[in-house]
Amino acid sequence: MLSISEIKTGVHIELDGQPYTVTWNQFGKTARQGGNMKTKLKNLITGSTMEKTFSGNDKVEPADISYKRAQFLYATGDDYEFMDNETYEQMAFTAEQLGDTVNYLSDGMEADIQYFNGNPINVQVQPKMTFEVTQTDPGVKGNTAGNVTKDATITTGLVLKVPPFIEIGDKVVVNTLSGEYVERAK
Repeated sequence: MLSISEIKTGVHIELDGQPYTVTWNQFGKTARQGGNMKTKLKNLITGSTMEKTFSGNDKVEPADISYKRAQFLYATGDDYEFMDNETYEQMAFTAEQLGDTVNYLSDGMEADIQYFNGNPINVQVQPKMTFEVTQTDPGVKGNTAGNVTKDATITTGLVLKVPPFIEIGDKVVVNTLSGEYVERAK
């Protein structure tokens, strides 16, 4: 059991049989009462978020979350097939389950499958990944005033904003949490 002082950002907890991760927390204390911990929680299965305040002697169960390495095999329609690297067992996730992660999947890549109580619930990719630019407009010379960007399409089909000096064939680093351009790959 976790006390309210142990409920911090990044901790996985279980509420009503569902796994949550703490995305934000703030401890507060009033004059004569015990402390309380305000939190924002993200459901690891549905992706929904909620706010919850834990107070005083509240205890919460840690979620049984584990990870296994898997390889992305292919996508068929709305299903995305993965294979466990140890057991070679295949599992499918829907686009709805994966959310924005589908924008960063390419055949043969490795990812971490997230398990809750032994059941696969989600897929996590690296926070920064490198992709090749497959389509973009040429940069306009002399247009350097301010923070100028243009659209570029990467190998997975995702369109993102990049600086004007990026051209077709360049490799770019993308933040998979925000979906933003980070830098040109070295």
